[in-house]
Amino acid sequence: MKLTKLLSNWKIIIYLVFFIIMLFAISPMPWNKGVAIRSVALNSSAYLAGMVSPNPNDVPTQRERLLEINRIPVNDVQSFDSLVMGIPENTSTVLKTTKGNYNLIFTSPKKLGLSVYDAPKNNIILGLDLQGGTRVVLQPERKVSKEDMELILENMKKRIDVYGLTDTTVRSANDLAGNQFVIVEVAGANEEEVRNILAKQGKFEAKVDGVTVFLGGNDVTYVCRTADCSGIDPQYGCRETAEGTSCRFRFSVTLSQEAAGRMADATKNLTVDYTNYGDAYLDKPIELYLDDVLVDSLRIGSELKGKIVTDISISGSGIGRDRKEGQINTQKNMKNLQTVLITGSLPVKLEIIKSDTLSPSLGQEFLKNAALIAILSAIAVTLVVIIRYRQLNIALPIITVITSEIILILGVSAFLKQNLDIAGIAGIIVAIGTGVDDQIVITDEILKGERSAEYTTFAERIKKAFFIVMAAYFATVASMIPLIFAGAGLLKGFAITTIIGVTNGVFITRPAFAEMMKIMLEKEEE
Repeated sequence: MKLTKLLSNWKIIIYLVFFIIMLFAISPMPWNKGVAIRSVALNSSAYLAGMVSPNPNDVPTQRERLLEINRIPVNDVQSFDSLVMGIPENTSTVLKTTKGNYNLIFTSPKKLGLSVYDAPKNNIILGLDLQGGTRVVLQPERKVSKEDMELILENMKKRIDVYGLTDTTVRSANDLAGNQFVIVEVAGANEEEVRNILAKQGKFEAKVDGVTVFLGGNDVTYVCRTADCSGIDPQYGCRETAEGTSCRFRFSVTLSQEAAGRMADATKNLTVDYTNYGDAYLDKPIELYLDDVLVDSLRIGSELKGKIVTDISISGSGIGRDRKEGQINTQKNMKNLQTVLITGSLPVKLEIIKSDTLSPSLGQEFLKNAALIAILSAIAVTLVVIIRYRQLNIALPIITVITSEIILILGVSAFLKQNLDIAGIAGIIVAIGTGVDDQIVITDEILKGERSAEYTTFAERIKKAFFIVMAAYFATVASMIPLIFAGAGLLKGFAITTIIGVTNGVFITRPAFAEMMKIMLEKEEE
């Protein structure tokens, strides 16, 4: 009889429907196998076979997953690494994913070009402190307009895309003092990679005899990044120096007609010098500056004097303790310079004021600890409720609603694609604590009405309880709103999760809970 009344009450029906919708938003899929594709490096074997990096807006369970390599199942990241390391070089390889099969020639693990992570089991998007990665907070050296901030964000996103990093978030933030910040979060990347591409303003200038002939960005229409026209300069290679092993890179670029015209104007009045070997060069070099620092100086062949030439070569160098490290550092310097040439400079210099890197293993440990704390908290609350009321028909609705509220909060976060981080988990705990307090207020008001003639009807008792609940709700929301902007937005997850939790409670679960209590206590009232 009571079960029928529970399932036919419209407030409880809304609560159940909302619960089911949020469960679908989370989409628990514990059976998901394989590893999810985090990124596909440009010009890698996987890229040339047709694989592409995932869309950052895709929900976790819809991302492409690698299932098999040469018909051998891939169960997790460890098995992926083991299989890749065991493939002989220069062999035909078949990758089976959720989108089909890819045939490629495997040359080396590094050139496969795949970055992967364990297949997601649901649509809850974990923050960096739970999945690992790097967060960098940058501040403009001066206050910028809304238009310039949009340009900075667009440039940052483009740099990250060009550099080959995915699973990224680039957003602006302000604190309560009005300071402006740019927050960049990159999952699965180390701090050095992110700092290298974000720390510089990226102001690239090429000068001849003090005259700027072209800039990075619009003046450069094409930058070669393939092996046939970029890489370690074969004419120079790597050489031992007093500082270590120095290597030189070279890659070709295509200039706009306007930039090529400025180059011709700057060289037409230069004189020609001859080396001891009879080679002819102009008496002034082309100097390359990055953020006002001279990074290289190249001699100009005499045949380019006064001519409009759009195809030229750019070179630079890197140094390391040995040949291998020198080559690696040279490749990194080349990639950074190529990125700046493609994206151009920022309208203002940015200063890195904070950067954090967390390993995936540490994030998983945080997640396990948070889950354990949540379970222990639920058990503690359950025991307190049972001891307090000593009646199952009172304790059961409280325990049911507490448990379901966790799923509702996670569901809304998944639906809104809100990252769940450590601060967000703290917000869930606060929301659940507030929920328990509200339910106890409602329960006590109902039981108080039974023992007193002050409130003669159930509606009057609930009205009194909800007056207290709503006052607490508005006070909580009001206190959370400043935290959205405080600390450069780093407390945003805590504030938004708390607001989601208490809003769910006040408008969905509390009304349903009140109806549950009314139905469960009907016999006593009669």
